[in-house]
Amino acid sequence: MMKKYFYTLFLTAVTLTQTMGQSNSPYKTSFKVDAPITVAGAGLSGLGLYLMQQKDPFTNTEAMNLNKEDVNGFDRFAAGNHSESAKKVSDVMLYSSIAAPALLLFNDKINDNTGQMLALYLETMSITGAVFTLSSAAFPRARPLTYSPEVEIGEKTRANSQNSFFAGHTAAVSTMTFFTAKVFHDYNPDSPARPFVWAGAAIVPAAVGYLRLEAGKHFLSDNLVGYGVGAAIGILVPQLHKKGNNSGISISPSVIPVPGKYVDGVALQYKF
Repeated sequence: MMKKYFYTLFLTAVTLTQTMGQSNSPYKTSFKVDAPITVAGAGLSGLGLYLMQQKDPFTNTEAMNLNKEDVNGFDRFAAGNHSESAKKVSDVMLYSSIAAPALLLFNDKINDNTGQMLALYLETMSITGAVFTLSSAAFPRARPLTYSPEVEIGEKTRANSQNSFFAGHTAAVSTMTFFTAKVFHDYNPDSPARPFVWAGAAIVPAAVGYLRLEAGKHFLSDNLVGYGVGAAIGILVPQLHKKGNNSGISISPSVIPVPGKYVDGVALQYKF
């Protein structure tokens, strides 16, 4: 099943990159670079998801002894939150946001480069998926709802109850909306609609983050990290593909000052 998934994803990437009309696009893409990144991102996402499911759940005793006072002061107000209605609405917003980039196809300039845009979207989402799942697997954190006396013990002792850090819904929606805004921005440099598009991109994931907070799925810090990670990836992936973009990573010899002396070393530079 997993082999079939990767094979399908690979063929999709091939098809999209082969149909990329780049002459009137602000972006430059390459199958040799972008397809492996997309496939690697999907693979790491699958690995991260598997590792998330392998977390050691709370025992009944551990779950019963959870105390809100053990939560840091910044996040403590959310400990014990549990709203099923907020969870359902956040799920609807997540699944609805998947189609957000499709709105770009109403723009004739972007519609002419549909294949390229979809390839960039797949790459962007695969990177977010990898960062989220691997981070969640590496840093288990009890969800706010585990501190609620109204939540059944069976819910508290699931491995999923340890997936609070960081907020996946918020990160995914943030990636989708900021990717959409960034592509619109680059294709329409003179459009008066750009401030409103960016405002929408910022508001929607913030609303999802609030709902996940109310649902008891994530603390405020989890949502802030998810929002920031999603926005950064949604903007940076298109930016790094812009034509004429001189960004890049370089390593060069350097002299590093330390107290009382200088030592030889290397400098890692990233230029936008």
